[in-house]
Amino acid sequence: MHHIRNFSIIAHIDHGKSTLADRMIEMTKTVAEREMRDQVLDGMELERERGITIKMQPVRMRYPLPEHLQERCQSEMATFNLIDTPGHVDFSYEVSRSLAAVEGTIVLVDATQGIQAQTTANIYLALEQDLVIIPAVNKIDLPHARPQQVKEELAAMLGVEESEIFEVSGKTGEGVDALLQAVVEEIPPPQKNNLIEEKEPEELRNNPFRALIFDSSYDPYKGVIAHVRVFEGTIKRDADLYLLAKEQRGHVVEAGIFAPEHVATETLSSGEIGYIATGLKDMERVRVGDTIVAYAEREHTAPVSEYQEPRPMVFVSVFPENADDFATLEDALGRLKLADASLQYEREAKEVLGKGFRCGFLGMLHLEIITERLRREYGLDLVVTTPSVSYQVETVEGETLHVYTPSDLPDPSQIEAIWEPWVRAELLTPSEHMGGLMTLLENSRGVFRNTEYMSEERVILVYDVPLIKIIGEFYEKVKSVSSGFASLNYEPIEYQQADVVRMDIYIAQERADALSQMVYRDEVETVGRDIVTKLKDLLPRQQFSVALQAAVGSKIFARETIPALKKDVTAKLYGGDVTRKRKLLEKQKEGKKKMQQTGKMKLPKEVYLKVFQS
Repeated sequence: MHHIRNFSIIAHIDHGKSTLADRMIEMTKTVAEREMRDQVLDGMELERERGITIKMQPVRMRYPLPEHLQERCQSEMATFNLIDTPGHVDFSYEVSRSLAAVEGTIVLVDATQGIQAQTTANIYLALEQDLVIIPAVNKIDLPHARPQQVKEELAAMLGVEESEIFEVSGKTGEGVDALLQAVVEEIPPPQKNNLIEEKEPEELRNNPFRALIFDSSYDPYKGVIAHVRVFEGTIKRDADLYLLAKEQRGHVVEAGIFAPEHVATETLSSGEIGYIATGLKDMERVRVGDTIVAYAEREHTAPVSEYQEPRPMVFVSVFPENADDFATLEDALGRLKLADASLQYEREAKEVLGKGFRCGFLGMLHLEIITERLRREYGLDLVVTTPSVSYQVETVEGETLHVYTPSDLPDPSQIEAIWEPWVRAELLTPSEHMGGLMTLLENSRGVFRNTEYMSEERVILVYDVPLIKIIGEFYEKVKSVSSGFASLNYEPIEYQQADVVRMDIYIAQERADALSQMVYRDEVETVGRDIVTKLKDLLPRQQFSVALQAAVGSKIFARETIPALKKDVTAKLYGGDVTRKRKLLEKQKEGKKKMQQTGKMKLPKEVYLKVFQS
């Protein structure tokens, strides 16, 4: 194992992780020159389109060692297992999973943008795992690069000397070879599992095989494929395996490495990162964070310490536009969850929208990516409701309920208090935009906590903010107020009591449950007027006038009316007594009055879709 180095690259979004990984793969000749492309590790078309990494991706590289390092590794070649990670705050869970499988990480900072909010969050994750951190400043080839200033900030944050920070260009390859040598010198070879509990009995510390599942995928022929880091022992092809948490027996259909495509090998041994095709067809049987052991040793093997379960923060309901696609949607969500443990979903049904699923996501980008994949990869047309959060409701009987949709809210007379989730938001910004961002945060019901100056020009604003105010357009507002220079990171904190109510929308005296929302009491009139105004523009006119109302309980806060279509019932009259004309008009008036009392209006799904999108 002396020649193996397991490491990841972590950074804020768009700081060049994938480009740096490309150069490393190119320099180690892991991928043939004719097959190289930009973002070679990003397997999804969506990733390459947006220029971001959504899924972490491992790759094994072989690196010819200089003479002065060959003795250290007891080999002429080093084996690198690199995991490229996402950089957006919504995918922090992916980063934490990758860090559990390695001994060290490269922290990458853009020389033009400097340290960003997610940079600091990722550094804290690495420090919590007690990993070796190699700092590097990227994009030094760009005209506006300021590597010296960024190195000063990074050195102050990490408590290291500026000389210990590498300068690289993922685009040109400058400095990459020196960085690879630093990986060999500074990151230790794989040791015994640092995640294994020290309290476990001595007889359980030397088992033949155990591996941590840090990701997974699905193959229709090989079943669920577990992406693993082997901490102890060796497993061979055709061996029997056992999943400890799910108490599930499986079979090694195939084992191999990532190069970056799957390459089968006869064995996977301690210290290696690779994959195991389990042959299991039930995707629920293989869970990220579970431990794989040899079946024969299942009674005497302790699990690797598991990951902390991800907690969804944003909830929406997803319905297929075509009711016949429900089974396809259910299968698609199951397959996506296999590779994304943070996705949660359960069945639900609504009168107008039919059968669908209530889904939980880590954030708005996570929601956007999953729904876009459902549309592209599975050809589904979807109706996605307005994003919401999970509320805790305390009833007068003392019971605590978790409420995800307004329709789940008990009768107001049964509610003692409602609690909403809050987050601690950190905005890293140039100091000249500090005032505008503070105003934005305070208008979003934020509570000031702290200000940290990284330098005279850069400051971190720390606020506690209701989560409902962070989802939606908040990120775009931050970029607008700061002219694109500020960055945002947030993490959940405790629930706090909130003065929120359920606002219902009535269309022709009928409540449209799918449009109900949880709204702050002092914002009901503004939000209600906004929705009924949009509906007035979207709904087709009827033969009778249609009242649109926003109400809390029996009290109406906003109203619009769609006027009735008019038909000229006197068009066929030619002369004669005026009473004939008056009689026809009166008859029409009575008919419309009767229709208004009994007429009902069925909203097409397209209207719901447009309201949710707006």
